[in-house]
Amino acid sequence: MISVVILGNGNVATHLYNAFSKAEDITVSKINSRNLESITDSDVTIIAVSDDAIQAVSKSIQHRKGLIVHNSGAVDIDTITNERKGVFYPLQSFTKDKSVDFNSVPFCLETKNSEDFNLLEALAKSIGEKTYKINSEQRKKLHVAAVFVNNFTNHMYKIANDICEKNNVPFEILYPLIEETAKKIQSISPIDAQTGPAKRNDEQTIKNHLENLNLQQQEIYKLITKSIQEN
Repeated sequence: MISVVILGNGNVATHLYNAFSKAEDITVSKINSRNLESITDSDVTIIAVSDDAIQAVSKSIQHRKGLIVHNSGAVDIDTITNERKGVFYPLQSFTKDKSVDFNSVPFCLETKNSEDFNLLEALAKSIGEKTYKINSEQRKKLHVAAVFVNNFTNHMYKIANDICEKNNVPFEILYPLIEETAKKIQSISPIDAQTGPAKRNDEQTIKNHLENLNLQQQEIYKLITKSIQEN
């Protein structure tokens, strides 16, 4: 039996708590990071707070027993001040009230020794299937990549939705294209999957597109077109 305490009350903390609550051989409790005096001892303490707050929370529990981990993609393992420390990073986008299938979520794990790594791996596999040994430098680069494929891509969806709404076209018409693109790069490389006017150097089409965009959208379009053409 692995005992877990989750510090935090955000989306990641809530989703992890719900998943661990259903897992066999796991006991879990979740408390707000402002109420640290109510923490009980556990095998693993997960600091699930904003990146900027991780170090302060760690310092406030630096004499706590057990393995202390955070779940940030961008914060170094040594930001935690405890002797036994690690990273338990589920690489997924977590949204309130949107369920998560942890069996499809990659868990990026890091510790200072093999015994603690085995503990974190067992914890991850109690709710999921995919674990990866990723150090802090690798994780920082991976987090940047994740921002491109998730946050930036979602902003492109937002721009596309704005264009559709402005022209009274339902955004759902684009759903099959979005799905096909996401599926395609799972079997071929992104550079081989690239299509469109930038790839084909269709200058007239690019010009026509720019005429239908506002100034901010034009700048984004030009920058991405240039990047595609130079790759």
